[in-house]
Amino acid sequence: MNNRPRRSALYMPGSNPRALEKARSLSADCLILDLEDAVAPERKVDARAEVVAAIAAGGYGPREVLVRCNALDTPWGADDLRALAHSGADGIVLSKVNMAADVHAAARLLEDAGAPGAPPLWIMAETARCILDIDAVAGSHRRLRGILMGTSDLGRECRIPHTADRLGMMPALGACLLAARAHGLEILDGVCLDLEDDAALARQCAQGRDLGFDGKTLIHPKQLAAANAAFAPSPEALARAVRIIAGWRDAAAAGKAVVVVDGRLVENLHVQEAERELELAGLIAAMGW
Repeated sequence: MNNRPRRSALYMPGSNPRALEKARSLSADCLILDLEDAVAPERKVDARAEVVAAIAAGGYGPREVLVRCNALDTPWGADDLRALAHSGADGIVLSKVNMAADVHAAARLLEDAGAPGAPPLWIMAETARCILDIDAVAGSHRRLRGILMGTSDLGRECRIPHTADRLGMMPALGACLLAARAHGLEILDGVCLDLEDDAALARQCAQGRDLGFDGKTLIHPKQLAAANAAFAPSPEALARAVRIIAGWRDAAAAGKAVVVVDGRLVENLHVQEAERELELAGLIAAMGW
């Protein structure tokens, strides 16, 4: 696990000072301060300055602070990256990535700005071309930390209807999940657009968790509780994790090669997953929500 919980990642408009202030008190594991879709063209430059100032002011506590930039082929993308190179952001999100070359171009720009290491990069997987090349994109650069699924833009481009089961989105979600795991990246599920349907949000969170995602991107603070609950280990899972580790250790001490816990065969891979769940639970407890 990449050393911190990412159950919930909330998009916040970079052009809204009140939202940037409110974000300091929200129960979000991760904040995505947005310079792209949430900001009108005439506000792009001012929003960039406001986001950089907000990060410099601090006060976000244990929350991971990412900034989503405009694409490099827009009038604002390159300047976004230059401004964020030394901003103190925990990561920069690249929008409208199509291929590995886009990641390399962004990384070179940051290096030219005097930031050869941090901040790490995340990519939006939101175009058909990106999904087709996701293995190459995910393995393209050492700066990459993770993938955010851009299901709204992808659905529009691919003419995928927003159905309750998200059937049309499954090939893309699965491909990106596999690429992330193959290259050691974190990966967060796309947003749920149903702000007034709590059941739909709960279903999507549970589905994303069962598909293997680390958390979910969100568009409103009211969605935080559902994501935080769904992507945290349940009390039952944690109790079982404790039993698995104890049973494995007892068996090893007795020289046994086979362990059965709760009627199920336990192997080393199950012990590793149990340890990961306990570590995650400890990190969540430290977050305070």
